[in-house]
Amino acid sequence: MENSIEKTGKTVEEAINEALAELNLERDKVDVQVLEEGSKGLFGIIGTKVARVLVTPKETAEDRAREFLNTIFEKMNLSVKMQFKEKNNSLNILLEGDTMGILIGRRGETLDSLQYLTSLVVNKGDKEYIRVFIDTENYRKKREETLVRLAKKLADRVLKYRRSITLEPMNPYERRIIHSTLQHNSMITTYSVGEEPNRKVVIALNNRRKSNNF
Repeated sequence: MENSIEKTGKTVEEAINEALAELNLERDKVDVQVLEEGSKGLFGIIGTKVARVLVTPKETAEDRAREFLNTIFEKMNLSVKMQFKEKNNSLNILLEGDTMGILIGRRGETLDSLQYLTSLVVNKGDKEYIRVFIDTENYRKKREETLVRLAKKLADRVLKYRRSITLEPMNPYERRIIHSTLQHNSMITTYSVGEEPNRKVVIALNNRRKSNNF
């Protein structure tokens, strides 16, 4: 089996520890198959058998994401460098290359789809959910800054003309940016209407109370 190593020792634990040392991994990061239990034999000498184990590193979230994305990029004939950082049940993936505009797509739709599909692959069969975040060319931050400016500008227009404004369809992440930007504006309320993927944010005058319906 690929990446598996077979080790022997006087005991099963000794054989496992030998494998862990060579792989430089902790016990919970590997799967162990005991091939031979081992025995001391008669008088501890005659017929002694060593323990034999097969130790295989467990597939990580990064492994799954890397394999999936490599397959996608090969089919798209794209050369993409990937940087991974896993922390606190989150996997951040930074993509670099010469044709990142293709991966970003219109208003980030392609990047969002890639992030969603990678999340499905990474979390398939796992009990512990890992949040996947994919970015390239600092697109996410630039898009957030654009949406913040847009929210403030449209809120001013709502106040000026006393008329509600409905934005274009946005994903949950982008809608949350609009809501968060205006949540402290006591004269404005925001709420979402419609069904995914065409759910939209409405910016309106605040007559009574705000809505947190993202």
